[in-house]
Amino acid sequence: MRTLKFFNINLLLLLFFFTFLNNWAKSEEEKIQSVIDQIQIITKDLKTLEKAVYKNSDVTSTSQSSDSLNEDVLTKHLLKLNEIEDQFRELTNRFEEINFKLDKLSNRVSKIQSDTQLRITDLESVNKNNLIESEQKKVNLPGTDKAQDFGAAPGYKKTSSLPTTQQTQSIETAATVITEAPEKTESLLPNKPPAEQYEFAVSFIKIGDYETAEFALKEFIDTNKDHDLAGSAQYWYGETFRIRQLYSDAASAYLDGYQNYPKSKKAPINLLKLGITMVQLGEKDQGCSMIIGIKKQYPKASKSVLQKAQYEQKKFKCAKS
Repeated sequence: MRTLKFFNINLLLLLFFFTFLNNWAKSEEEKIQSVIDQIQIITKDLKTLEKAVYKNSDVTSTSQSSDSLNEDVLTKHLLKLNEIEDQFRELTNRFEEINFKLDKLSNRVSKIQSDTQLRITDLESVNKNNLIESEQKKVNLPGTDKAQDFGAAPGYKKTSSLPTTQQTQSIETAATVITEAPEKTESLLPNKPPAEQYEFAVSFIKIGDYETAEFALKEFIDTNKDHDLAGSAQYWYGETFRIRQLYSDAASAYLDGYQNYPKSKKAPINLLKLGITMVQLGEKDQGCSMIIGIKKQYPKASKSVLQKAQYEQKKFKCAKS
């Protein structure tokens, strides 16, 4: 599960990077096109200036009286030509810089693609090895494989070596086995009033110790079934399973809370979580009926719970009956 989550996260990051790369490439392509357009404009200007320079040269050779005027015009054109050459040089440098960045970026993309392919190959090999190991560890359960003699030990097919009479334990021995008391476990809850025990049990959820919270809340419910906080404790007991994605156990805990504590403060949210869990377990009809029935069964529930129920109803596409 962790490997699959890691793979999904890497895939999302890679998708985001490629989207960003595509947008950046389009932007750089537009810049390159702009540079090309400017170069074409400069080329046209150069041709125009060359014509003007040659024309002015012809005018100076035929008209001696306009020498000073032609020199001024020629000077202006030469200055303009120098300015255009500088701009052309700058644009050329920008164009080479953009090409260098594109080459560098292309190399990075190729490296990322190769790394991603290598990771996918490693994940596939790991999953394949895990599948092979799980297949090797499978044990044939009685009744799932070949027929066997009733009462025969595994690996034996002949019954000729079985005893003709069966020895039974004495009544005293059986009584000893049946009446053996289970080992006593230490209590997790402090020797304090129920309210403080409840806060103590819930505190484990706040620090993320859901397994300890499970046992502490179960102990509180067993010892304080009639207390006002028992319904809330039952709800948090279900949450310890849901957070760990143990949806079957969570549904069972929520169902106990719905049946045993229908008037608890946590009853509306308990019913909502029960409906959501049922949908996640594949029982969409039952889960949707619970989610839809929250507003009718608990009209005075908090606004956040009613809004959450409405949201989940739309999310799971629950049709009103």
